[in-house]
Amino acid sequence: MGVIWEPRLDAAAAEWLERARRATDAHFAPLAAEIDRDQRYPHESIPVLVETGLSGMFLPREFGGSGSSLTALTAVAEAVSAGCATTAAIISTYQLGAFPILLEGTAEQKAKYLGELARGNSISFALSEQGSGSDAASLATTAVREGSGWRLKGEKYWIGNGGISRYYVVFARTDPGAGARGISAFVVDKERPGVVVDHYSDKMGIRGTRTSNLKLDTVVGPDDLVGTEGRALRLAFKTLDVGRVVVAGQSLGIALAAYAAARDRSLDRVAFGQPIVDFQGISFQLADVAMTLSAARMMMYEAAAAYDRGENISTLGAMAKLYATEVAHRAVDVAVQVWGGEGYCKPNLVERLYRDQRITEVYEGTSEIQRLVIGRAIKAEAEAVRAA
Repeated sequence: MGVIWEPRLDAAAAEWLERARRATDAHFAPLAAEIDRDQRYPHESIPVLVETGLSGMFLPREFGGSGSSLTALTAVAEAVSAGCATTAAIISTYQLGAFPILLEGTAEQKAKYLGELARGNSISFALSEQGSGSDAASLATTAVREGSGWRLKGEKYWIGNGGISRYYVVFARTDPGAGARGISAFVVDKERPGVVVDHYSDKMGIRGTRTSNLKLDTVVGPDDLVGTEGRALRLAFKTLDVGRVVVAGQSLGIALAAYAAARDRSLDRVAFGQPIVDFQGISFQLADVAMTLSAARMMMYEAAAAYDRGENISTLGAMAKLYATEVAHRAVDVAVQVWGGEGYCKPNLVERLYRDQRITEVYEGTSEIQRLVIGRAIKAEAEAVRAA
């Protein structure tokens, strides 16, 4: 047994993990530094994701997937992220865009869009706006009845795989007076008239991914509504419950790579006549990283297992995402410190990991939002105990 705790995966999840590691070592990791430097989308990696089944592993078999567990998907996200955080983020955007349709789409929507995803044609999740990131219920994009369909007007921001995806699950306000209960979701084809992508974010990390806006002044049909009219915010939150566990996997993959880089460097780097790992100032920091990484992995894999058992993971998923991402923040910080000036300069693995990690504390719900979710659960529990 190594210092860092390892999960005991079932045979299916272990096979997915091994497949992800092979693909990462052979294809994704060798490209990571280049696509970061050039901020280039790794088009050549998409056929690999399709051929290995990683692009749609979580989809049911009838739609071209493998029906894998969330535990397996989390293990894959962690393994790929350890070699290339960009590619892991692309896999995560596949999951995020597909889940609203997987959870509440019609049979026709599932057959059309999920089948496309299994072939590498991604769907993107379009919830956030410039004025409504964490406060999703305040979104301003509208959907007004026009004929038998709706006219969507507004602009979405920070869309993963934006501009690459053909289809977008767009959340819009259909009843302005109903607050959170007046939001609906629609599938929007990028090729429709009045749909424009004209801005790409210049990001700190995961620079090989595409993150864009989506301008909308277009009409969609009645068959493009996903789920129940006016109930889409609940659908978005159910999707994010899953996405948060996958992001925990992303962050811990980055953290594990940073830990290994710091551990090895602490043995090779000599100061005052001895390896710096012999100094408590270094070894104690590495010990704390190893301990908290192990604890974060335990929580993350338990959250994934709970979902696979059919349990509600709203609170546990928030805890797993919050703890994993903040532990990862500490891990990359220690790695840069151990590498010193060299770790602060390009090209250096820990410099890239430091930048890649930071977004995991922001997307799929900031750390503050995770604490809000947990805090509300604490209040509800206290009220239930008192009522009993």
